[in-house]
Amino acid sequence: MASTRPPTRAPSVAEETQQAYATPRPQRRQAKKQAPQKSIDEFWDKFTTKTPGKCFTILPDNLYARRAAANASKGVIPGQNAVASYEEAAAACRTKVEKIVKECRRINQKYRDPHFDIEADFKRWMQMGAPPDCLTTLDETRNSLRPMSVHRVEDIFERPSFFIEGATASDVRQGNDGDCWFMSALCTLSNKEGLIQKVCVARDEAVGVYGFVFHRDGEWISEVIDDKLYLIKEDFDDATLGRNQWLELQNRKSPVDEYRTVMQTGSRALYFAQCSDPNETWLPLLEKAYAKAHGDYSAIDGGFVGEGIEDLTGGVTTEVFATDILDKDKFWNEELMKVNQEFLFGCGQMGGKYGERQGIQENHAYSIMAAKEIDGERLLKLRNPWGKTEWKGPWSDGSEQWTPEWMRKLEHTFGDDGVFWISYKDLLRNYQHFDRTRLFGSEWIVTQQWTSLNVPWSVDYLESKFKITLLKPSPVVIVLSQLDERYWRGLEGEYEFHLQFRLHKEGEDDYIVRSNRAYYMRRSVSTELDLDAGNYTVLLKITAKRFQNAKIPEEMVRNTCNNRREKLLSIGLSYDLAHAKGQFRELERQTRAEEKRRKKEKKKAQIRKAYEARKKQHKKAKLRKVKENRKIDERIQRSANASGTATPAGNPLNGFQTPDTRSESAPVVLNRKLEEMKLQDQSFTNGLGIHVNGEESNADANKTEEFPRTQQSPGFSPNRFDSFPDSQRPSTPTQRPTSPRPVGGIRRSTSPAPLRPQRRATLSPLPGVRPGIEIHHTENTDRASIISNKPSLSDISSDDLSWDSEIDLPSSDSESSDEGGHPCSLPPLYGGFSGGRDPSERGKDKDEEEDEFERDPWNAVCVVGLRVYGKNTEVGVEVVRPGDKKLSRKLDVDDSAADATKALGGGEIFNGKGDAPRELERSKQG
Repeated sequence: MASTRPPTRAPSVAEETQQAYATPRPQRRQAKKQAPQKSIDEFWDKFTTKTPGKCFTILPDNLYARRAAANASKGVIPGQNAVASYEEAAAACRTKVEKIVKECRRINQKYRDPHFDIEADFKRWMQMGAPPDCLTTLDETRNSLRPMSVHRVEDIFERPSFFIEGATASDVRQGNDGDCWFMSALCTLSNKEGLIQKVCVARDEAVGVYGFVFHRDGEWISEVIDDKLYLIKEDFDDATLGRNQWLELQNRKSPVDEYRTVMQTGSRALYFAQCSDPNETWLPLLEKAYAKAHGDYSAIDGGFVGEGIEDLTGGVTTEVFATDILDKDKFWNEELMKVNQEFLFGCGQMGGKYGERQGIQENHAYSIMAAKEIDGERLLKLRNPWGKTEWKGPWSDGSEQWTPEWMRKLEHTFGDDGVFWISYKDLLRNYQHFDRTRLFGSEWIVTQQWTSLNVPWSVDYLESKFKITLLKPSPVVIVLSQLDERYWRGLEGEYEFHLQFRLHKEGEDDYIVRSNRAYYMRRSVSTELDLDAGNYTVLLKITAKRFQNAKIPEEMVRNTCNNRREKLLSIGLSYDLAHAKGQFRELERQTRAEEKRRKKEKKKAQIRKAYEARKKQHKKAKLRKVKENRKIDERIQRSANASGTATPAGNPLNGFQTPDTRSESAPVVLNRKLEEMKLQDQSFTNGLGIHVNGEESNADANKTEEFPRTQQSPGFSPNRFDSFPDSQRPSTPTQRPTSPRPVGGIRRSTSPAPLRPQRRATLSPLPGVRPGIEIHHTENTDRASIISNKPSLSDISSDDLSWDSEIDLPSSDSESSDEGGHPCSLPPLYGGFSGGRDPSERGKDKDEEEDEFERDPWNAVCVVGLRVYGKNTEVGVEVVRPGDKKLSRKLDVDDSAADATKALGGGEIFNGKGDAPRELERSKQG
């Protein structure tokens, strides 16, 4: 339906184009007959799940995850030396390697890694076609990486050596994996002596075992691998086409040996990363260990230089955009000039679609190796991890700026090795994204704490927060991070989180500093500042983005538990151990308590609402009963007057005679009048499918002909209780029986009713049926008869009913008090005629069915950790749960709504929902 609202301005060219190709407007949902605000409130109530939570364990009965959760630190976490975690991981790694070497030498076998056996995995892939676990992530069904063979280091290299003249940036050459960011991180580390050696902790080249350490989620971990590597070319015996082509060449004395020498020897034969020296091995082995730590080679495809540097050094990375730098001179003097000292830098060209701009690759990572200012020229040395393709502008190889003097000053030589110089001005012009990583030494103290948070759809500062205790004035680095999802690709779920925080002095509403929202790196945000001794509060703001088509962990477990069991076990264990940091047991207890309280409050409201509705229904039913009885009495009185047997004025007209007014002829007169009513209104008996005084309406054809039926009323149809007139509606509350009735309703009778009505017969089981009429139900009336025998509330005065939330409310501990239960213990008014459906769903049309948000509500839970570094001082961190004062939860100063809320204090909060329209208009809209 097109809008009839007149335009307020002339459309732009873009808008005219969009209108020309506009898609038809979807059909609007039929609006309910209620206030608009109530509709919105109902939508948001259904939008968010009533049971927030997250899968914290993937594997069944994971003992290791339970141990890790039990050992997770709680309360105030004291600080420790920043290098203490590294020393522990390095010592553990050396112990692992020594134990493996001892065992292998005892059995006289080289080491084979059973947890990352790339050779067995490769053969299984080649023979069975199953996705290789060492090359593909859990959610991948096809393999884009296609190495052709696997060999040990001693079979690939003629004279293998782990380091040849140390680890340098010129050694690094990227392979077929998309891990340029990790290669650039290694190039950056190689510029500072000793950093790569700290990662490569222990090895035994003869046994073929190597140990490395990496920084993950705030602490160091160790990883051990064997010396098997992937190759580009297949083996001679497996190379059908290549072997025939090789054998076609003449004068080959040993074709197999010559094929291996040419195709499968040296660094250039490796499928993944390789050193420039043909016999150096540290780079491919380090890349393999990093891939094993993440589960497979595909998991390390794509990333940021800063994240790679963090994983290799334990530092803290900050994103810097070139367009956001306020003082370019300060950035040069205080940061870039300290490269390879306090900071390490990486950079990238983040625009375009993998093209080239004057030799600079788009969406590609580079490392900054050096920064020098000579004779007024600010120049930087960069390297492409590909080992080729360089900058083609000013100060590039062969440009006019180079003179023998400048080449001597900068110690530069020309060559297509990926290393080039660029001016500071051209750097800011051609590279938009910088990763600056701060390094920490033994003078720094670090502490951290992790927790799990429920993230609402509305973006605001959360009630849960962190508290920092600082004993002395100190420079401080604060890092808010989430778990690294790269370690369990395929189990990330459907939510993506972006982190922010701000720092408050305890007891003060105005914040001291806040983190800048990250441009690309979602894993962490940080800030650096100098603080005085005291207590500080960190408020968190987490933005969640949902991807509807992403597979949730439950689906991945179901899809892979049979065909990729080993892969699921490996990735699932990594997932479980990481999430143990979030202390999920505490979160689950809080969630259960909150859910219990919410259910209790909701049930209170439901019962109160049901009580008020039934109270109103009872009043209406009593009035309708009085009117019906009055009409029937008037009808009997008119019939009696016409026949000359009118009831005396003092006698009741509804058939209930008291001992004072009961006469001998009253039953006879009553039965005669009832017989006349039967003859006058056959539609009553025929419509119900029952018979009066023991005779079925369709049992005797002659009887039917003798007494022709009258026309049925328009609102009445056979065998449909919903079409009864008000006077005959079986769902109308009835009088409570004074004596028990036989089980199964009214008994069937085939003999005429007695002349003198008994007390039992004078009580009507269905409203609208006169006493003395015995009703025999057919199959269609069984449910009506049964429901009519239930105790009714029509006899109870509304004034006698009272409400007590503590007495009338069902026990909150009852297991039966779930969401699907009936909100009240009273029997449903129309329960017998609902056709098996829930009473609350009777008459529910298709527009009231569950919509997409109610079927799959918002349920975002994030595990976050706060890490705080202090210099030469003790620091402490603890989690503060909701319940404290919330005065600090105010908008940022640059928020558009800040001015409108600046006058709001911490007192009573005005709830404006549903306050308009008022009075008459409000009542009209319900």
